[in-house]
Amino acid sequence: MKLFSSLSALALCASAALAETSTIVHDGEYQYLRAQFGEQWDAQDVKIEQKLEVLRDANGGAPNFLYILIDDVSFGQMGNRTMNYVTGFETPNINNFAQEGMSLMRMYTEPSCTPTRTAMLTGRHPVRAGVDEVKVALVGEGLSAQEVTLPELLKEVGYNTSHVGKWHQGDIEEAYPHNQGFDWAAFPLHQQVQLSLMTEEAMRSGNMLGYAEAGQNNQFQLDQRFKPYGLVTGVEGEAGGTAREVDMEPGEVWTQAKYEAMNERYQLQIMEQLEGLAAKDEPFFLQYWPLYPLNFVYPEEALSRNGGFHADKLQLLDAWIGDLLAKLEETGEADNTIVMIMADNGLMYHYEGSSGFNQLIYRGGKTQHLEGGVRTDAFIRWPAAIEPGSAAGDIFHVSDLFTTFARIAGATDFIPRDRVIDGIDQTALLLEGEGNGRRDYVYVYEGPVLRSVVKQEFKMHLPAAGQPGAAANVFNLYRDPREEHAQVGYSLWGGASFQDMVKRHQLTIAQYPHLALGKDTPYEGIDNLRPESLQAREVFQSWQPAK
Repeated sequence: MKLFSSLSALALCASAALAETSTIVHDGEYQYLRAQFGEQWDAQDVKIEQKLEVLRDANGGAPNFLYILIDDVSFGQMGNRTMNYVTGFETPNINNFAQEGMSLMRMYTEPSCTPTRTAMLTGRHPVRAGVDEVKVALVGEGLSAQEVTLPELLKEVGYNTSHVGKWHQGDIEEAYPHNQGFDWAAFPLHQQVQLSLMTEEAMRSGNMLGYAEAGQNNQFQLDQRFKPYGLVTGVEGEAGGTAREVDMEPGEVWTQAKYEAMNERYQLQIMEQLEGLAAKDEPFFLQYWPLYPLNFVYPEEALSRNGGFHADKLQLLDAWIGDLLAKLEETGEADNTIVMIMADNGLMYHYEGSSGFNQLIYRGGKTQHLEGGVRTDAFIRWPAAIEPGSAAGDIFHVSDLFTTFARIAGATDFIPRDRVIDGIDQTALLLEGEGNGRRDYVYVYEGPVLRSVVKQEFKMHLPAAGQPGAAANVFNLYRDPREEHAQVGYSLWGGASFQDMVKRHQLTIAQYPHLALGKDTPYEGIDNLRPESLQAREVFQSWQPAK
């Protein structure tokens, strides 16, 4: 067995042993809240556990999970009929779904794809795992085997697990989903910049500049290796085995048509996986992370009134999600399946207008700590337990899903106790409704830098080094959701309180230092690398420092 598999198993065993003698390590701010509400929460947890036992008994065991994470869609752009008329594209299936469960109205994510996905998988701010940015080409980095993921927890209590779609957790073997807790996975090694933007079609649409050879005559070009080349596209793999690249021949040029075929293949595979998992006796955790709506070529014929290259694909994706939810009904597992649909961060504002998306309510988008970058739509349905048509204004962070789903599945004992877990158990919020959340704060990073702190309805943009808190910009997010009008009246009293929050956060980091990002030779564990991919790896490795 490979070293990373052994490390992962050791981490899980150690976590289980620690769970018997210690509590989950949370950030300093949570402990500060717990000092005020701990007794109340403990009493409520006794009732919550009783409810969960009743639900398990009534439904023949722990619930299934179907988790759908959509790429780069800002708050208000799906799940709302009114906004469909404003934006000119339709999301009727997601709209209906939103009315069948709870709308989490203050869902916070990380500012970009990779960090949000890391937070969900590990229950930790991605900076704690060494993850701080989105990568495009070969990097020889990825999610470390030392991290313990949600599917790994669920495997410990008998779940079958599958992943379909975007992964974006690294190009090294230990980071692949089938080595991070999934029994089976179909996924691209990289992401949509490679798959839809680094194409001749995107160049001719005016969206990618300087990459396609046809876009300039390259008269004085010397370096033939400056532009990414030979990148692995989509692979499939099973736990304990290696992966294989699919639908790509040696020397073949990747095109927009290949990208569209990949999306269609993933939709077929998620339907197949759902049907297969539902037919088994064990509960399942099924993860669908679509590549659409990220797309950088206008459709030949628009589906929507909007017609933008992102908006149009969101309307198409909505139809696909409708098909998936209908398939879930057909399996007979819908009543005992927790389904969640949400986005990973705000719109790719760099293409605002032509993409068909715009900033709507909150200012900013992908890569930014502004609300438009980290506030997304999020809807969760569990017919057996969550009130239909409900909404919650309690603050929720994407890392909370790790701890909450583990609690519902009965896997809390396998959560590691040797590191900070930022995810808060929000089961009470889901089962008891609005006002039962256990978080009123969020720390918002841009890469490795803490850029802002949210507390209740207030948000401080952190001051420059050496500047006092009283000089920092503080906003009331109810009165000023676009963060455009800082008021000194908030800063003068809030500066000290926000600084104390940052200090509590820093003290926890000092006690539990960040883990290192996984690093290794890229593309290992893929059986059928094309010659051009082998060359790309060889060139990349040629200038790496000796180990």
